[in-house]
Amino acid sequence: MSEPKYLVHPTAVIDEPCEIGAVTKIWHFCHVMKGARIGERCVLGQNVFIANDVVIGNNVKIQNNVSVYTGVELEADVFCGPSCVFTNVSNPRSQIVRHHLYERTLVRRGATIGANATIVCGATIGRYAFIGAGAVVCDDVPDYALMLGVPARQNGWMSRHGHRLQNPGEDGVMVCPESG
Repeated sequence: MSEPKYLVHPTAVIDEPCEIGAVTKIWHFCHVMKGARIGERCVLGQNVFIANDVVIGNNVKIQNNVSVYTGVELEADVFCGPSCVFTNVSNPRSQIVRHHLYERTLVRRGATIGANATIVCGATIGRYAFIGAGAVVCDDVPDYALMLGVPARQNGWMSRHGHRLQNPGEDGVMVCPESG
């Protein structure tokens, strides 16, 4: 039997069967449940929980203390800041089983979710969108949008390199200060 091509800290729990891509690193006290699919070159920080059947694309970074519940999909190059929150049921009650009512949440390629932000289930976060720290997202977010506040409101546009885009020129084009 060959050694896995990914790193799992000895305190992490990996339930089989699941898929974990090459060069992925799963750190202290993480739990990956069966049926989860994690891409290549991902990093799961300390105390990350990945539920059954969650799909995570390549090169995703999930910082400490994040739970990714069933119904959530993170496409490639997504960044999840420390202690950000995903939900999967709109009206949870402990005495009522609603496993069959999990709502889909999709975080599109390259999006960033800031520390302590909350993503209410059913939302789609657009490509390269940027959710500010502590924001509460209740609705879909456009590609490249900067979302701030509670509830989150669009407060500008972001570049692929994560810079806030300033006023457009006469042609209506905004230019990233890093990439041009």
